[in-house]
Amino acid sequence: METLIIHPTKEQEKAIIAFLEAMHVTFEKRSDFLPNHVIAGIEKGLKDVTEGKTMSLNEFKQRRSSLR
Repeated sequence: METLIIHPTKEQEKAIIAFLEAMHVTFEKRSDFLPNHVIAGIEKGLKDVTEGKTMSLNEFKQRRSSLR
C-alpha cells in the first residue's frame, strides 16, 4: 500500500473525493498533518517548559551575542 499526500483546492478536493469513492479507494482526510520530526520537536519543547528549562528573550540575545 502506498500513501499519497496531495494539496488540492476546495474545488479539486470535491472531485478527488468523488473519484476515490467511485474507485473504492480508502482514504482519510487530515488537515493536521505534521512530519514526525516536527511533532517530536514540539513534544521536547513542551517537556522543557514543564521542567522549567526556559529563558527570557533578553537572556537568549545575550547568550547568542556572546557566541559571535
